[in-house]
Amino acid sequence: MNTVATFLDLPAGSPGGSVELFLDLYTGTAPLIPARAFMLQPPGPRPAVPAGLELLAVDGKCLTGPAFRQYLAALRDALAEAIGPADIAVLHLQHLAFGATPALMRALPQHPRIALVHGTDLLFAELHRDQLLILRETARHAQAIVVPTGAMADRLMRLAPQTEPRKIVQIPWGIPDRLLTTPPRPAHRPRSALRLLYAGRLTAEKGGEHLARTMKAVAGIELSIAAPPHEFHALAPLLQRCGVHARYLGWLRRPQLWKAFADHDALVMPSTTLEAMGLVALEAQACGLPVVYQPVPGLRDALGTSALATDFTSPQVAARDLERIKASPSLLLSLRAAGLANSARYPLSATGAALTDLGKQLT
Repeated sequence: MNTVATFLDLPAGSPGGSVELFLDLYTGTAPLIPARAFMLQPPGPRPAVPAGLELLAVDGKCLTGPAFRQYLAALRDALAEAIGPADIAVLHLQHLAFGATPALMRALPQHPRIALVHGTDLLFAELHRDQLLILRETARHAQAIVVPTGAMADRLMRLAPQTEPRKIVQIPWGIPDRLLTTPPRPAHRPRSALRLLYAGRLTAEKGGEHLARTMKAVAGIELSIAAPPHEFHALAPLLQRCGVHARYLGWLRRPQLWKAFADHDALVMPSTTLEAMGLVALEAQACGLPVVYQPVPGLRDALGTSALATDFTSPQVAARDLERIKASPSLLLSLRAAGLANSARYPLSATGAALTDLGKQLT
């Protein structure tokens, strides 16, 4: 009996690196980690989902107050009905906060618990007291807490200083092995401008406003954005005020995104606070696309000198660095080589094996 129970209380189809990592590890016809893996049933018709993903029809997702406690109780009841305790070896708690983690702990109270820090749990615990309490409860009762980078461990200890340091285990997140072995080939066509790509969510901490102001300060650059539609449309008025034309690619499925990497010269990551690890940056590097990034915690750990660190909070500084790239094809080539070497350090198979070994130590 080696099956994991795990739950991400986001609607199936939600965007984000945490979702992609979750699906990579626990779903598919031959998952890296055999699991009973759950997400929420979104409104409307049941969506097509990967093999092995189960959906819970629980409404009322929220963050605080009596409504959150009601939501948590409904999640716990749905999990208790769906899972037989004898079929599960260990719990993988996705995030230290939100509803899925406490619901899973209460539905299966006797099982060993591995909690996985994703980054958004730390950000929301800083903003919402109920989520901070959940985070501290999880840190106290988990047998192991997995962080992808040392920066996430430091941030966790500031939020939950009573956490036993010996519980914290660093296991880097990974990118699909097939991307490392057979990536899309970069395009080799003449270019009249530096082609930049932004790919990911456009929530406040992702730095979209800083990116818009940087683009205003530099000429000869083409910007493409791959993001959820409602988030791109929320940023569009600022882009227009800054006189920045951005080509909107839509919210791309990952194979489409990997192909889009080949049509650009660099990926930009202007995140303002933290990233758990920045999987999209590693995927870009694996495809031969250099990365220009804000050296926030998490990204700094994962990328270091394999990518070009700049300061997107200062449009003049970031524009100057983009001008350097535009003027120096050799810099792009050296960043491409460094990125390929860096991404090779993070195969997803290693992540799955390390999590599996940790579970065996606890059971």
